Amino acid sequence: MSSKQADETNKNGDKSTDELTAVVEELLNTLSNKFSGVSSEIFAKMDEMSRRLDNLEAALRASEDNDANATSKTQ
Repeated sequence: MSSKQADETNKNGDKSTDELTAVVEELLNTLSNKFSGVSSEIFAKMDEMSRRLDNLEAALRASEDNDANATSKTQ
């Protein structure tokens, strides 16, 4: 192989490596963005579930208090 051919092969190899690096970086950025989006959605759902559980707990306590008041009034 001549020196020119070796240089051309190295340049093609470098170009392929650069293209592969760019594709991998783009893929990693895409995955990172999707992961961030999913994480945000999960945290939002968890916050919503927490609020709903708090409301349910408050409703149960109010119901228990009403039942206790009704029982004491009938006695």
